[in-house]
Amino acid sequence: MYDIEALYEASSVENAVELLQEHPDAIVIAGGSDVLIKIREGKLAGCSLVSLQKLDELRGVNMDEDGTLRILPLTSFSHITKNPLIQEHINVLGEAVDMVGGPQIRNIGTIGGNTCNGVTSADSGSTLVAYDAIMEITGPNGKRQLPISEFYVKAGKVALEPAEILTAILIPKESYNNCKGHYIKYAMRNAMDIATLGCSVNVRLSQDKKTVERLRIAYGVAGPVPMRAPTAEAKGAGKPASEETAALVAKAALEDVNPRDSWRASKALRLQLVEELTKRAFIKAVELSGGAL
Repeated sequence: MYDIEALYEASSVENAVELLQEHPDAIVIAGGSDVLIKIREGKLAGCSLVSLQKLDELRGVNMDEDGTLRILPLTSFSHITKNPLIQEHINVLGEAVDMVGGPQIRNIGTIGGNTCNGVTSADSGSTLVAYDAIMEITGPNGKRQLPISEFYVKAGKVALEPAEILTAILIPKESYNNCKGHYIKYAMRNAMDIATLGCSVNVRLSQDKKTVERLRIAYGVAGPVPMRAPTAEAKGAGKPASEETAALVAKAALEDVNPRDSWRASKALRLQLVEELTKRAFIKAVELSGGAL
């Protein structure tokens, strides 16, 4: 059933990098929910794998001394959703990954794999983009950090160089402090379906909860990679936390996106969804922040 030439099990991050240098054509496997399907379908027949499965050092969610949330890439979707730090500071990410597949997939699928696939429909992608995530990458030359906006290169491709692996997803304190967010996934079915469009919005309100101090909006499937909406964000910043602002921001978002026609949905439908989901997610984020519209 699974045509695999060789499986190498890494014993540490350093060993994983060494194995990828020794076997440059090998594919990294974490949870396996995507890679194993591709092997079974024959798309990766005869491949070699470098498994990260035993690297517990890459599991969990921690907080650095400066308040940065450190999300480790082998953390499963289920553990993201249930993690106390996620629930307290960026609960919208837990809600977003809780929409991935079914319980079995969420128990084995990892947030690192979901991101490194580079697909625009990944349910974690838009929320991580909306929170200005920084990707920590480890390779033969040590560690480097890259804004998530630069990590996504094009559809299905991320900025990992040969023998590099993702070792952390960092959310700076400034990106989540006093912010509340909401994610909406539109799909043709209510469960076990890929997003036709995903929209993640988070806001920081003024102390009196009447003004939008900061606004972040990001989408999946509104372009070839998960993407921010800078025009819409600028339109909303400093405006009253109102339904009028929600409508203004939603309309402005149409200037930022570039959805395509596909067999799952037309460009026209996706543009309609961009406007409607942005408005709804903005209103919900304001309500979660204590605002009254």
